[in-house]
Amino acid sequence: MRITKLEPIILHAPVTRGGIADSMHTLTHWGAPGVAIHTDAGLTGYGFSGTHAHLPTDKLITDCIVESYGPFLLGEDPREVRALWEKLYRKSEIYWVGRAGITHLALGAIDIALWDLKAKAAEQPLWKLLGGSAAKKVEAYNTDSGWLNWPVETLVADCRRLVEEEGYRAVKLKVGGPNPGEDLRRIEAVRAALGPKVRIMTDANGRWNLPQAVQTASRLADYDIAWIEEPLAFDDVAGHRRLAETIRTPIALGEQLYMAAQFRDFMAAGAVHYVQPDVVRLAGVTEFWQVAEMAHGNNLPVCPHVGDMVQVHQHLCFAHPACHLLEYIPWLHDWMLHPARVENGVYLAPEVPGAGMEPNKAALAQINRI
Repeated sequence: MRITKLEPIILHAPVTRGGIADSMHTLTHWGAPGVAIHTDAGLTGYGFSGTHAHLPTDKLITDCIVESYGPFLLGEDPREVRALWEKLYRKSEIYWVGRAGITHLALGAIDIALWDLKAKAAEQPLWKLLGGSAAKKVEAYNTDSGWLNWPVETLVADCRRLVEEEGYRAVKLKVGGPNPGEDLRRIEAVRAALGPKVRIMTDANGRWNLPQAVQTASRLADYDIAWIEEPLAFDDVAGHRRLAETIRTPIALGEQLYMAAQFRDFMAAGAVHYVQPDVVRLAGVTEFWQVAEMAHGNNLPVCPHVGDMVQVHQHLCFAHPACHLLEYIPWLHDWMLHPARVENGVYLAPEVPGAGMEPNKAALAQINRI
């Protein structure tokens, strides 16, 4: 089997209720720039990155995929994924200007598509190809109930709906608004509504400086919060270490780290408790696995961030022993041929060969209209 063509794809999926906000961003659509890798065997592999649906930026990613990396992939056997990853990652012309950002996002989409092809060629879902088990329990926590632009009444009502009607036992709330007291009031209201048995996570999206984080995050333990995610600037290893030494609530981070070496530094400093790699921010499945192995060796749980809206990450969670908890956001659900399935707050293992990233006909028809 040989690669014959790389076809760029850009999907823009609408988010919940027409628009959502965290402490740093407001958006109406989620972007999924990526690639379809075609082969002479008739198989096609799909891989995507994740963005805020800014078309010029999305085109930078797809141009990098096709024009910068594409010539080094044509004629290659897509099943030799790790060797191809090393070849592309170390390619001097791209490595010189990259190692993170656009080039890394592009390589991540390619790597996902190659693993998709490898699993399809083996006629197995990716989790099984990687040695996982369908019997493993992968719990879902829902982030799509806790947006910062929602009034507290809507926040409470939607969290209760997810727990009482859909069976979730964990939800995540966005914090980092202009009034720390309001953040705490919202958390208190949700905790009172859900009771003590439901896990509540919080996420500041890098909004606070260290004094603000110390002041507000030190209060989270009063509400039995499972973690505070990205309390500080994304790359601030020293600040997260100092915060971890100060507060009782565990720290989660990783969605904005692009390289395995960055995760190594946070772990070595004792600055993270829940490791959150994102397969589309790292350079695909191959680098995600490096981070998961590193975390497992440090006895730290891996709870992936889902910039691909869970499609690939569900496979990795069923496959890797460090992963038992996975975020759920439904934005790409209606765009995928085989969307992720959650029942009573637990993921069902995918049954279809591949990595689960194949768009459906409606999504493919949308591409030409963007």
